[in-house]
Amino acid sequence: MQNKVKTPWYGFYDGVRPHLDYPDCSVYKFIEDSASNHPDCIAYNYYGKKGSYRQFLQQIERCARALKALGIKEKDVVSICMPNTPEAVISFYAINKIGAVANMIHPLSAEPEIKYYLSVSKSRLAITIDIAYNKIKHVLQDTPVEKVIVVSAADSMPLYMKPLYQLTKGRKIKLESDDAHTTGSRLSFREFLGLAGSYQGNTTVETGGDDVVAILYSGGTTGYPKGIELTNLNFNALAMQGIEACACLKEKDRILSIMPVFHGFGLGICIHTALYKGMTAILLPTFSAGTFHKLLINYRPNVIAGVPTLYEALLKNKKLEGKDLSFLRCVISGGDSLSVSLKSKIDAFLKEHGADTQVREGYGLTECVTGSCLTPLGYYREGSIGIPYPDTYYKICKPDSTQELPYGEEGEIVLAGPTVMKGYLNDPEETGKVLKLHEDGLVWLHTGDLGYMDEDGFIYFKQRLKRVIVSSGYSIYPQYIENVIDSYPDVLMSCVIGIDHPYKIQVAKAFIVLKNGVRPSDEILAAIKAHCEKNLAVYSLPYEYEFREELPKTLVGKVAFNELVKEEQLKNGKKES
Repeated sequence: MQNKVKTPWYGFYDGVRPHLDYPDCSVYKFIEDSASNHPDCIAYNYYGKKGSYRQFLQQIERCARALKALGIKEKDVVSICMPNTPEAVISFYAINKIGAVANMIHPLSAEPEIKYYLSVSKSRLAITIDIAYNKIKHVLQDTPVEKVIVVSAADSMPLYMKPLYQLTKGRKIKLESDDAHTTGSRLSFREFLGLAGSYQGNTTVETGGDDVVAILYSGGTTGYPKGIELTNLNFNALAMQGIEACACLKEKDRILSIMPVFHGFGLGICIHTALYKGMTAILLPTFSAGTFHKLLINYRPNVIAGVPTLYEALLKNKKLEGKDLSFLRCVISGGDSLSVSLKSKIDAFLKEHGADTQVREGYGLTECVTGSCLTPLGYYREGSIGIPYPDTYYKICKPDSTQELPYGEEGEIVLAGPTVMKGYLNDPEETGKVLKLHEDGLVWLHTGDLGYMDEDGFIYFKQRLKRVIVSSGYSIYPQYIENVIDSYPDVLMSCVIGIDHPYKIQVAKAFIVLKNGVRPSDEILAAIKAHCEKNLAVYSLPYEYEFREELPKTLVGKVAFNELVKEEQLKNGKKES
């Protein structure tokens, strides 16, 4: 048995011993120990190119040696700006193996966002997909990054696929030439791995449960990106709890790993949990609703974990009519609310196609890696997001307090458990707003979400207390978008809200007041859009823009964004009537 770190999750809480026995080790050691039980099972499948667990560990070791050859030390930060490719997953575990920290960045982030992520994390190295390289290059001199490792999505593809990729998507990707600030800073992933032979020392650093393994980004309570420090224990506990809560995962199961590695859902469940169980992660760097049927028919996954929009794509795909989907055993929806009607439609679809399962809704947030609550196997209560994971405690508190509310009464959802983050990176003030010590002696995560609990412990999510738009599973923070729009010279002020969308659930809409003397025009709108495209991630760009003479205000003079929300709802109601 591994040594235990000193946290409540390794001892007793209120006289109750934890249900699961959590090892005090790194995420790499966690996977290594598991892989020894099934070395010849397939760890990942990337467009048909497969890697066994034995090969996977060898690839991690080689990557770890290359990192050490570049001088990366324990506690150093290495950024991974990648979609789901073998290189991204191998790099994540190699970084952890040498005791460093992985800083996970969305490749579609805008240049200012990438600059912020690299700088606030003090990253020494960046491993990036080629489509994001030029953005990193433009900000490189203003960050601590010393080297950039560039990966192509084709690098790990089967040989027969590489020419086709280069003739289509690859042809459109043009890496800018080095300049005075970047000369010598760029390496291909092949060149990077070639350095491995120059390091002959030990690559394994023994880290414990409380050590930070990754930094993921969310908006915190202010709407500005916050680095979320997640530990070895957070990820390892999630894997153990997730397997227990799912109660249906098996070794050699195939999981469709659509959720991205820079997202807690993708990294924590579709990768780490799956690999710990000995499953095969079907890695997909991009997803197209139009080809969803090919993924299902070609790979025959047993497990799908995705956001509601993924399942809407499933329902709309006409090419699945009459197809046998009996291989599906576990279907999980998270990242956004799943409506009762959509769940009913998905369940009917699965039954019609021979799958003996129902979609199970989960709930979580990046501040606890991802899911911490899940609908039980074979049982559903309408409108409920399920029951807490093992060793995870939920309660409902009066907003802005630690006062627990009775069953059935709405309040803020708060939770405690071994998956709760260490804190926000370099921001104790923001950390203190969400991690609060209660009278029971536990630190509880205040989610900013409104809901209630019934007498049997089932949780019901109602709405978000803080301003956040969830679009296709991604969190979009209106205040951050407003700051970008307001920085345009001709804008006086703006307000961004979420509006309904038939596929993405919600998208952002910007209401803009121009400065005196500036009149709305197509030219002004185009300029503001271009300004947003330069400074915002693609997924957070406003879907609609509307100019206003003024914005509604509260009695104390704040913008009454709720009034704009009501206006949009009334407008949609009129359209539908």
